[in-house]
Amino acid sequence: MPRVSDMKDRLMEAAMELMWQNSYGAASVDAICERAGAKKGSFYYFFKSKSELAAAALEADWQKKRAEMDSMFSPTVPPLERLDRYFDFVYNRLAQLQKKCGATLGCPFVSVGSEVSTQDQVVREAIDRIMDRKLQFFISAVRDAAAEGLIDAPDPEAKAKALFACYQGTVAQARIQNDVELLRQFKQVARDVLGVRRAEAMAT
Repeated sequence: MPRVSDMKDRLMEAAMELMWQNSYGAASVDAICERAGAKKGSFYYFFKSKSELAAAALEADWQKKRAEMDSMFSPTVPPLERLDRYFDFVYNRLAQLQKKCGATLGCPFVSVGSEVSTQDQVVREAIDRIMDRKLQFFISAVRDAAAEGLIDAPDPEAKAKALFACYQGTVAQARIQNDVELLRQFKQVARDVLGVRRAEAMAT
């Protein structure tokens, strides 16, 4: 039996797994409790609603990933290498998960956000905050690359947003087609979007 002191975390982990592997709709209170080994009374002791639990689970998942993001996007790492590391990391992680569960899971924030954006404002707002934090890593890398003359980006923030949208769209496509290989070479696509080749050619 899980300890009561662990139950809140177990509920959040169960909700995250069900939302990511299946869908927000499939993550019913009953299903979450069953996976967590919890009774409904425990659920409602910690959370007022499924929406509140989902928002908390998504935030907790982001906080776990934050240290990895800070490391990959450290200012001590060359800016274009930061992006390469991130794209390789996501591809390798999703490839491992595909072998384990038989599906390309994609990004939980994009998947859940797309599903609930017009239905659940609590969850939508939580995902919106998380996605903005992710975007800031892209902006810092693109801004530094532009400052170093590695890319031509008069508006680094706009270019970073374009790259971020392109990447999230590719991740969503990989989930839809169940094809993680769509992400294998995205770091080259990113360099094309950023104009790295053109900048290098102009420098020679």
